[in-house]
Amino acid sequence: MRKTALVILAAGIGSRFGGGIKQLAPVGPSGEIIMDYSIHDAIEAGFDKVVFIIRRDIEEDFRRIIGDRIEKLIPVEYAFQDINDLPEGFSVPEGRTKPWGTGQAVLAARDVINEPFVVINADDYYGKNGFVAMHEALVNASETGDVEEIYLAGFILKNTLSDNGGVTRGICSQDEDGNLTGIEETKNIIRTDSGSGAAAMTDEGLVDIDADSFVSMNMWGLMPTFVDALREGFPKFLAGIKEGDIKAEYLLPIIIDGMLQEGKARVHVLRTEDRWFGVTYREDKDSVRDAFAELVKNGVYESPLNS
Repeated sequence: MRKTALVILAAGIGSRFGGGIKQLAPVGPSGEIIMDYSIHDAIEAGFDKVVFIIRRDIEEDFRRIIGDRIEKLIPVEYAFQDINDLPEGFSVPEGRTKPWGTGQAVLAARDVINEPFVVINADDYYGKNGFVAMHEALVNASETGDVEEIYLAGFILKNTLSDNGGVTRGICSQDEDGNLTGIEETKNIIRTDSGSGAAAMTDEGLVDIDADSFVSMNMWGLMPTFVDALREGFPKFLAGIKEGDIKAEYLLPIIIDGMLQEGKARVHVLRTEDRWFGVTYREDKDSVRDAFAELVKNGVYESPLNS
C-alpha cells in the first residue's frame, strides 16, 4: 500500500513554552494537547509518519515536550520554516519579522515529503472521519494526468462555529460532481436559533448563511508533486509583492484557488460529519475541554490517550 504522511504546521508556536501557548494548552482529561488527538487519529487511519514543521529556535523544547513522545508511536521527521529560506535573487524586506505563510511552511518540508500527505494546523481538532477519508483518497489517488489532484476535508459549517463570537470561514462552492469550484472567505459568522441556522454580521445587518454549507478548515490532502508547484510558484509570489508590503503571505488556500482557476488542479471535497474544535477565543478553551471530556465519556478516546 502507498505510504502517507501527516504534516503538522507548528511553526506558529511561540518561542516561550508554557500555559500561554494555545497549541500546547492541555485540553484532554489527562493533560493531552490537541496535537495528541490529531496524531492518534491519523495513526488509527493508517498514516505512516508525522512531519512537524517548526522553527529552529524552538526545536529543543519541541522535541522534549512533544516530539520525543510521538516518536514512540510513529516515525517523525522535522522541517524548519525560516524567513530567510528564499529563492536565489530574493531577500527579506526591511521591517519584516514573520515567515511567509503556510505555503512556504510546506515548501520547507520539501526534503522530507516523498509521499502523499495531509496538512493540518497544530491547534485545530479535526475528528476521526477526516483522517479516514483523506487516507483512503490519498492511497488511491492517481498521479497521472495534466492536473494536480487535491483533496479538501469539507466540514459542515454548523459543526465549526463558536459560541463565544463570530468566526471567519471559507465557504465552499462545488460543481455537480462534488468538486470544488471556489472558496469564499466570510467573516463574522455566528450561530442563530432560527432560519438558516447561521448568519454573517455585516454593516447592513445579519445575512443568512446555510448552516449545512461545506467549509474549509484548511485540512488538505496533497500529492508530493504539489511541493514542486509550491517551489515554482514561490518566486512568482515574491516578485508580485508591492513595495513596502511586509505582511504578504504565501498561503495554501490562495495558492490552491489560483491553480483551480487556471485549470491546473482538481479539488475533491471529502465530506466529514465531525465537529471541528479550535481555540479562537480565550473562552473557547473551556468548551474545548468539555468537548474532549464528552468524547472520552462516550468511548471515542481513552484517557490517558495512547496509554
